[in-house]
Amino acid sequence: MQANEAIGAYTLLRIERGGLEPGSPGQFFMLEAPGRLLPRPMSLCLAPAGELAFLVDPIGPGTRALCALRSGDAIRVFGPLGNGFDLDVERPLLVAGGIGVAPMPYLAETLGRGSALLGFRSPRHAEAAVLLPGAEVVVEPRLVTELLPDDPGDVLACGPEPMLEAVRARAPHAQLAWEAPMACGYGACYGCVVEHEGRLQRLCVAGPVLRGGL
Repeated sequence: MQANEAIGAYTLLRIERGGLEPGSPGQFFMLEAPGRLLPRPMSLCLAPAGELAFLVDPIGPGTRALCALRSGDAIRVFGPLGNGFDLDVERPLLVAGGIGVAPMPYLAETLGRGSALLGFRSPRHAEAAVLLPGAEVVVEPRLVTELLPDDPGDVLACGPEPMLEAVRARAPHAQLAWEAPMACGYGACYGCVVEHEGRLQRLCVAGPVLRGGL
């Protein structure tokens, strides 16, 4: 563990990269704090030289334990895992709700272009927009999907399922990064099974980024 930094209601964990590769935007890593039984899946937020950085929302015992880590503490990191975003897009529009903002800074940096729409449930959570300069931001009760233009281009989205449903309705071919609990990260436990286009799929193997219908 290298350091952590409060960003509004979230915590940015900075970890020494060591021999780990950052992978593709939208892939995830399994992070486990000492003394915790199960790791937590986290999208890579930033990949500065020598580091991997993850944006964490401390909403449960596992995520709170990660956010309580300090420089020099041990942490288990496994990844990158899963399938990320397809970067072969012409007019990328990044759309995120809440902690769904986590993979967007690394995605925007990798793409090198595109605009972003971000929605948060409170002004304190909206402070995370500092990670994506230039993004258009809304705070509840307004919804980020209200900002979608009639012709949104190539939408790459991450957020809660109702938001993804609304995005899909406006952009049927959008790439959607699902959020789901995971225990292993590589398809062994079947703890992250979701129904996608009429089939049950293990999100950690088939996703977390899926295209089209939910």
